[in-house]
Amino acid sequence: MAAASTHVAHASQLRQEERVAASADITRALELLKAGGLVGLPTETVYGLAADASNELAVRRIFAAKGRPSTHPLIVHVASVEKAREWCTTLTAMGEKLAAEFWPGPLTLIVPRNEKASDAVTGGQDTVGLRVPSHPLAHALLTLFGGGLAAPSANRFGRVSPTTSAHVEEELGDVIELILEGGASNVGVESTIVDVAHGMPRLLRPGGISREAIEKVLCQPLIDGGHATDVRAPGMLESHYAPRAGLLLVTADELPGELSRLAGVRVVVIAGESVGVPDGVTKLAMPDDAAGFARELYASLREADGLGELILAVPPPESGLGLAVRDRLRRAAAPRPAK
Repeated sequence: MAAASTHVAHASQLRQEERVAASADITRALELLKAGGLVGLPTETVYGLAADASNELAVRRIFAAKGRPSTHPLIVHVASVEKAREWCTTLTAMGEKLAAEFWPGPLTLIVPRNEKASDAVTGGQDTVGLRVPSHPLAHALLTLFGGGLAAPSANRFGRVSPTTSAHVEEELGDVIELILEGGASNVGVESTIVDVAHGMPRLLRPGGISREAIEKVLCQPLIDGGHATDVRAPGMLESHYAPRAGLLLVTADELPGELSRLAGVRVVVIAGESVGVPDGVTKLAMPDDAAGFARELYASLREADGLGELILAVPPPESGLGLAVRDRLRRAAAPRPAK
């Protein structure tokens, strides 16, 4: 523990411009990761807090930095399907089919673990989550690293996920050695998680690949997956992805009445461009399409935090990535656990 504390203390002394590295600075990232350090990693979904998944001490540093319960499993990110097979007893027939269609990309497969996947990574479960990210910088780093990186979202546990390097600096700048600059995440919500380890495929978390696309490849429906009390995958708690401000979900038809009821409250509206608001009401206009809404969701939640004391969000329809957007907003609006 003393060595880890020294390492973190050193990181806290670095200036922001020293932590946020140029995209070509992969060599330094490799050195840090192989030494058990933490690196802010851009992916197409959100920025991750990466550590060597085979180094148990490094993995435990992730939990400490985020304030994340150690029973919550992490996703192992690898460079290829072949590398993914090194972490499980089998990808399963369904997993192989989904990997062939969607990897590299925002899909995580829950499969039976092997001895390489430690309890620190899996939360003591008999399965492991595997993903091959498509972001070019993440893919290049993973290819050179050769192993797996545990990389949950680079934010304090339960808070809004980061989609830019500036968000990572804001959240974890005092405990992270390096942030690779990879631009804004172009999907904007976390990966879809599908459990293929237990017979029928189960959707544990909607994300960057739509339910409809997965069901089309499998030629069968996905079972709606687990409960907050059975945390088989990240992002399953009822309260998660939460801004500091309160958040209410409303329909476009309900919005005018809610704004009238909340007269005198500093309200920020997050809604599609086609949703109108009265003069004097602060609105963060989102793309009307679900994919565009997803891409800007977390950045808008962060911006809204600085503008008002209550956020009213009008989510897009549930189809496509709308399911993931509505899932994130529902969890962000859920009652916060007592501290």
